[in-house]
Amino acid sequence: MSAHTQTVEKGQNTTLLCQESYVCSGTDEAIFECDECRSLQCQRCEEELHQPERLRNHERTRIRPGHVPYCDSCKGANGNIMHASMTGSRQIAAVRCQVCKINLCVECQKRTHAGGNRRKHPVTVYHAGKAQEQEEEEGMDEETKRRKMTEKVVSFLLVDETEEIQVRNEEDFIKKLDCSPDQHLKVVSIFGNTGDGKSHTLNHTFFYGREVFKTSPAQESCTVGVWAAYDPVRKVVVIDTEGLLGATVNLSQRTRLLLKVLAISDLVIYRTRADRLHNDLFKFLGDASEAYLKHFTKELKATTARCGLDVPLSTLGPGVIIFHETVYTKLLGSDHPSEVPEKLIQDRFRKLSCFPEAFSSIHYKGTRTYNPPTDFSGLRRAVEQQLENNTTRSPRQPGVIYKALKALSDRFSGEIPDDQMAHSSFFPDEYFTCSSVCLSCGCGCKKSMNHAKEGVPHESKSRCRYSHQYDNRVYTCKACYERGMEVSVVPKTSASTDSPWLGLAKYAWSGYVIECPNCGVVYRSRQYWFGNQDPVNTVVRTEIEHVWPGTDGFLKDNNNAAQRLLDGMNFMAQSVSELSLGPTKAVTSWLTDQIAPSYWRPNSQILSCKKCNTPFKDNDTKHHCRACGEGFCDGCSSKTRPVPERGWGPAPVRVCDNCYDNRGIQLDVAELPSDEEGGTLIARKVGEAVQNTLGAVVTAMDIPLGLVKDAARPAYWVPDHEILHCHNCRKEFKLWPSNSSFGMSC
Repeated sequence: MSAHTQTVEKGQNTTLLCQESYVCSGTDEAIFECDECRSLQCQRCEEELHQPERLRNHERTRIRPGHVPYCDSCKGANGNIMHASMTGSRQIAAVRCQVCKINLCVECQKRTHAGGNRRKHPVTVYHAGKAQEQEEEEGMDEETKRRKMTEKVVSFLLVDETEEIQVRNEEDFIKKLDCSPDQHLKVVSIFGNTGDGKSHTLNHTFFYGREVFKTSPAQESCTVGVWAAYDPVRKVVVIDTEGLLGATVNLSQRTRLLLKVLAISDLVIYRTRADRLHNDLFKFLGDASEAYLKHFTKELKATTARCGLDVPLSTLGPGVIIFHETVYTKLLGSDHPSEVPEKLIQDRFRKLSCFPEAFSSIHYKGTRTYNPPTDFSGLRRAVEQQLENNTTRSPRQPGVIYKALKALSDRFSGEIPDDQMAHSSFFPDEYFTCSSVCLSCGCGCKKSMNHAKEGVPHESKSRCRYSHQYDNRVYTCKACYERGMEVSVVPKTSASTDSPWLGLAKYAWSGYVIECPNCGVVYRSRQYWFGNQDPVNTVVRTEIEHVWPGTDGFLKDNNNAAQRLLDGMNFMAQSVSELSLGPTKAVTSWLTDQIAPSYWRPNSQILSCKKCNTPFKDNDTKHHCRACGEGFCDGCSSKTRPVPERGWGPAPVRVCDNCYDNRGIQLDVAELPSDEEGGTLIARKVGEAVQNTLGAVVTAMDIPLGLVKDAARPAYWVPDHEILHCHNCRKEFKLWPSNSSFGMSC
């Protein structure tokens, strides 16, 4: 290694010579460094080499005293770093090999010239100490300083293709941007079709051609999701997006993601390489404008208020620059100098009935590329001009940008089935509105996505229709309504003040009852022998309400209606002769377990009284406390009190001595599980169980089973006497001779 070092010293030369040898044969002093030619050039070679039109746009830097060129070996033909130890920035050369005619950094010199004959190649050492580097930086022109500021910029994945934000929090977002949390920034994003060179455009517009955003010559899109990087020169968050028309999976979610990016942007670049501006461009911007005003403006204002932000997020939408690159056709407005391109674009919007009124401005910037590379200088100047305008969109801290994106992601998220979408618009309402549909009429909810998280109920644009299946007719007391109150009432088999036996007896005689908490019993269906009027015409008002998935709002019978019915059955069964006492006890005990409230202890587990520990015999009655649900003997549960918190209403019911003594203490009642059956459905189970068993056990008593079935019938069932034939096959039903009430079945 020492021999190698001596060789380096022998080849030492502080004068930088032309590396092209095109005109001067390599003897003249180098004046320029061309980044794309990757060489130092003298005055004569530089002029001769860049005469062709395709080479005129090469970026060249004038060499100043103490200049050190970049390493040629650690970047490939497309500028990509080749060995793993390098970061995203180019490395300063340490030596120049006189034989290979290339500049090498320390690591590339070790990698390529550490062995073999190359070890003996004479090299020139570049001296660049810290003092010299500082002196060099002070001598840089403004353009070179800007270029140096962007050398370490790297991009990161901000949101993936499933709309999941890939930064953990606000601090992580600022850390990945590598900027100050107090720095005020603007946001620039780019849109366009797949393959139109969006990433390449951002790299040359903001980062002097460095591959901050990945580019690829392959057919597959190299940008998946949303990527971001920070431009320290212009104080801008630059966002690269997926190309339109390229995604095949999660298309709807990916399209919705584009609008979220547009909503947080201050400036949008629409990149197109089409020789003529297609209708898709105008359709995309028009639909984006409409969706922004309809769905995002309100949410951004809410975010401003919720987060206490001083900077409004939705005064106006972003500005738009249409960057149009052509090869064979003229640029927009070039035929007639008097024609303003922006005026032609507005006319085109009107012809297509697209109205981009959400955008603060729309500008056109075109470039015609006869020979590559593309000239981005015009776009760069247009972007800088728009960024300097703070009259409509002011810069804000990076934390505000993150909060806005997070709020939009939380609000508008969730899967969208592509096969159910009719894509008449780039951004249909289904992307942003609640997906719930009324079970009765099929109308959709008009609220924003995820509104239920904020406690906002569903709402539809149209009125609902009545459905027997869901019984979505709601009754309100007419007398209370006239007094300024809206009190819902529900038809029931018995009033809350009636005992089970008396309630069933009254139901058999007078029909169902409507009871108002304020007015008491206001209606009985068979109160008179004839002339009974419909309650809608007399005591109640009706309204048809929507039935939304996940709600049980229309099964409004008392949750313990089934147990009330069973209490009546027990009372009647116990009045049968002593001969049938045993079987009756067994059946009623079994029935109790079948439909008991969830907090009741099953009869099979009750072996003794919970309080006095007296063992139960086969014929002993086990009483459940309606408050705690445990089993007691008759002596330890003889008291009664109302237990409304368990769903028993205001009427006194059986409770144990402990619960009676603690009647002043509010019970901690757990919330019912989502799959808990409604009270009317449980009542139906009781009715069926009674039908199947009660006739065989209590033969000495003539119980009107039709009455039991009708009492337990859920409200949305069509009554038996109205069912004359099968709903599907239309086959007529016959009557059983034994009991016509139960002769209808299919």
